[in-house]
Amino acid sequence: MNAASPFPALLESFFLDRLMRQRQASPHTIASYRDTFRLLLQFAQKHLRKAPSQLTLPDLDTPFLGAFLDHLEQKRDNSARSRNVRLAAIHSFFRYVALHAPEYNAVAARVLAMPSKRYIRRPICFLTPVEIEALLAAPDLATWSGRRDRALLLLAVQTGLRATELTGLRCENIVFGAGAHVQCLGKGRKTRCTPLRQEAVTVLRSWLRERQAQPSDPVFPTTRGQALGHDGLEYLLNKHLAVARRHCPSLTQKRITPHSLRHSLAMNLLHHGVGTSVIALWLGHESIETTAIYLQADMQLKEEALAKATATPKARASRYRPCDRVLAFLNSL
Repeated sequence: MNAASPFPALLESFFLDRLMRQRQASPHTIASYRDTFRLLLQFAQKHLRKAPSQLTLPDLDTPFLGAFLDHLEQKRDNSARSRNVRLAAIHSFFRYVALHAPEYNAVAARVLAMPSKRYIRRPICFLTPVEIEALLAAPDLATWSGRRDRALLLLAVQTGLRATELTGLRCENIVFGAGAHVQCLGKGRKTRCTPLRQEAVTVLRSWLRERQAQPSDPVFPTTRGQALGHDGLEYLLNKHLAVARRHCPSLTQKRITPHSLRHSLAMNLLHHGVGTSVIALWLGHESIETTAIYLQADMQLKEEALAKATATPKARASRYRPCDRVLAFLNSL
């Protein structure tokens, strides 16, 4: 890159050279970064009155980026965590700028100094066994989509797969017979196998027999035969939650997302005495510290720990009285 390289050329080379060629970033990472810069360029076009091809790096200094991040929270109703994800993509780009366009180091340094926003870590949301039964009973098994949704929801609550892992499953990833399991390519390009219970084997076998698809076809397609996306997964979950809430009022107090089904599996394993190291392996966590959130999620676990604790003997409170040598030292100060 020479000193005359404009912002569009830097952005293009960042995606093609840094992300795709050097880092070989996953499609999900590239899509996230792409959406960040789409939003940023649309914001710039509206507020700076410049087409994206006419922008320069000094236009993207910290006051403008700060306004953009505020816009995400205030106008688009993004959470602080979503805001931080967008800022991380911007930071990654400006690290590339600092390396390949050093004449903009001052701008890059200011942008890289922008901190992530702190946020309140709330307890995770998960479903109890009764709530899971109500959700699984919601799909109408007389319809094709209802049978698909039942198989998908059952697989989600029994395996704890992430939303992208569920929607990315192919028919060849479901293995029946002895040691039935599902294979998936998870976060961090890690391939893992998750065992299937007999109930899930029966439902999935019936669904794939009805599906009559090729091994490379998606397990859970749309009505047009395409792979189900994240928005479609959220839509069908919300649709069946609306039915389940009529029979299970406790669901009305919870904000359920596809990731809540993953949390539900983890909490179920924890309640049955499975260790956090095994849960981390099951869910594909990079670190066992990530799994520690489940230890803080349920009051039942804390109450059980308190019940096991022995009462401490009562000790008579007394006032501390230092020796004369200590008093002499303090008085001499």
